[in-house]
Amino acid sequence: MGRLIAVIERDLRKFQRNPVVAAMSVLMPILYLVILGNSFQGKLKDLPIVVIDHDSGPYSRRVIENLRAIESGQKIFSIVYLKDQKMALDGVKNGLYKAAVIIPHDFSKRVSIKKVPEIGLFVDNTDGISSEAIRNSIEGAIRSLRQEHVSIREKQDEIYLRGIDLYAKVDYYQSLVPGVVIMAIFLGTLTTGVFNLVMDRFLGMDESYLLTPLSKSHIVGGLIISGLSITTIIAALVLTVSMLITGIPLSKGFEQCAAIFLVVTLTTLSLLSLMFVILGRVNHPRIVGILSGFLNVILFFPSGAVYPIASFPDWLKAFAKVNPEAYAVDALKAILFKGANILTILEDIAFLFIFTFAMTTIAIITFKRTL
Repeated sequence: MGRLIAVIERDLRKFQRNPVVAAMSVLMPILYLVILGNSFQGKLKDLPIVVIDHDSGPYSRRVIENLRAIESGQKIFSIVYLKDQKMALDGVKNGLYKAAVIIPHDFSKRVSIKKVPEIGLFVDNTDGISSEAIRNSIEGAIRSLRQEHVSIREKQDEIYLRGIDLYAKVDYYQSLVPGVVIMAIFLGTLTTGVFNLVMDRFLGMDESYLLTPLSKSHIVGGLIISGLSITTIIAALVLTVSMLITGIPLSKGFEQCAAIFLVVTLTTLSLLSLMFVILGRVNHPRIVGILSGFLNVILFFPSGAVYPIASFPDWLKAFAKVNPEAYAVDALKAILFKGANILTILEDIAFLFIFTFAMTTIAIITFKRTL
């Protein structure tokens, strides 16, 4: 234990001598938040929605036909049909679907007698971009129905789409916060942990490790733990500032803080151990610089932080299933916007834990302790 603590103390002191790196690790993600929050937009497709038709009348069938036309034409969403309304709403709450369209049993009758027919739209509004795209598309399908089947000489009574947000309003600016926190963690892992070992090799100081009885597990574990302490502080600062900027409330106090801390800790350990596997044998900081941009692209953008994973091509969806940042973003969104607790995000936590254990084991096995 004393040897492990010695490695941790040495690594922390080296970080203290470079305050510019710490400052940039905090400022860069916040700058990304401000820039992306005011400029990034994108066209969505294949967003999963569920449709429940309690009516099965002529006008409800026309609505579904119009939705199918959008599904096959613009491909903004893909439709799943269910009979159980509770199952559909639970699917939206659990992230299986982006929205649920509920056609009531008296819809066709109300259209026929022009008595304010309604369609229910239950939306997962924690993803502002996709929820707005779905809402606009379904409103377009309803307008098309009215224009096609109401005579031009008659008064065009409105078909009312009753939109229901399942959660408190989350704007696009706020939806970026989980991704910004993950970016802060990524930058922290690049400036701590194995990066210090690369610098030691470059400067010829790594020989000091060989003069001690430190094992491979001491060195790898010590660097990962020291990186964890620094990166967790950076992530906490970025999260706090981002929540203040965007106005995200801390609704559940200690329980919510504990869940966030667990996700941040596991995410940090996942990325630190992954970096050790990738960079454990690198001997020049220039290689770290080259790889950092590449790793940021392949981990951050397919994480769902900026663009919904549901709109990715199949090959990128498959990669997202093994991307630790995707699970971290999903967990933070659930905690911050849906009021989820640790049990609700257990699948994300389990993946991050298993990923960390696997990467740390590989890092220890493949780490080269000799010259």
